Amino acid sequence: MTFLVTGATGSVGRHVVEHLRSAGAQVRIMTRNPGTAGFSPDVEVVRGDLGEPGTLAAALDGVERAYLFPHDGAADFAELAKSAGVRRIVVLSSASAAAENKRAHNADSHTWHRAVERAVEDSGIECTAVRPGAFAGNSLIWAGAIQAGTAVRSAHGSATQAPVHEADIAAVAATALLEDGHAGAKYELSGPAAISIADQVRTIGEAIGRDIPFEAVTAEQERAELAEFMPEDVVDMLLGYWAESVDRPDPVLPTVEQVTGRPARSFAQWAAEHTADFR
Repeated sequence: MTFLVTGATGSVGRHVVEHLRSAGAQVRIMTRNPGTAGFSPDVEVVRGDLGEPGTLAAALDGVERAYLFPHDGAADFAELAKSAGVRRIVVLSSASAAAENKRAHNADSHTWHRAVERAVEDSGIECTAVRPGAFAGNSLIWAGAIQAGTAVRSAHGSATQAPVHEADIAAVAATALLEDGHAGAKYELSGPAAISIADQVRTIGEAIGRDIPFEAVTAEQERAELAEFMPEDVVDMLLGYWAESVDRPDPVLPTVEQVTGRPARSFAQWAAEHTADFR
């Protein structure tokens, strides 16, 4: 049985590949740049692009189960996957896709991720949606300041999230690909504990062995600084999310352990594994 992984060079996709390989699965990855994919020889690498439907048929040939990175081309992918005989797709989605999580700041994310999910659901292929909340890797936004030895600046130091390790997102996705019993599920994921932004910075400092200064700024200052390297809509979404999670911390969910049978990894573990990104 061949498993296709799209988005395989990303922070979640690479872990999906490793989970499948560890289970002895035959893995094919699709990437725009096969020559730089960097996978072990037992992983089949093919060129393909979710934005170029003409490249998908060859990638899907002989595939029975697939991991879909969210993309505007999801409907084309699902249609071609059905024609190719794919029986199961696990979609990387977002906690924002849940109706109860829709807010003004994430309305676009909600609409877009639900459209990706529906594209697969409407194809008739067995579908599981994996809906992570905040990625632990979102803290890489501070890497430049930390590397430079300057303060991490935020207006929302008390904003409290439950960051989920990308390897845990992948573990849930891989479990749904490998095992039966997950059809139709929409798995909302979190890390094992809630932790404020200020404490995330402190935890990274502990991992790299030095204190990282944290500086409170106004929301206007934070917006201006983020806008230097982020699109306006992303800045709006982040600031809205952080502002909300000051008074409404992210829920801590048991889903990772329920699905995989092992506890979710902590933010401290993520930080310890990513010290090179902050030094």
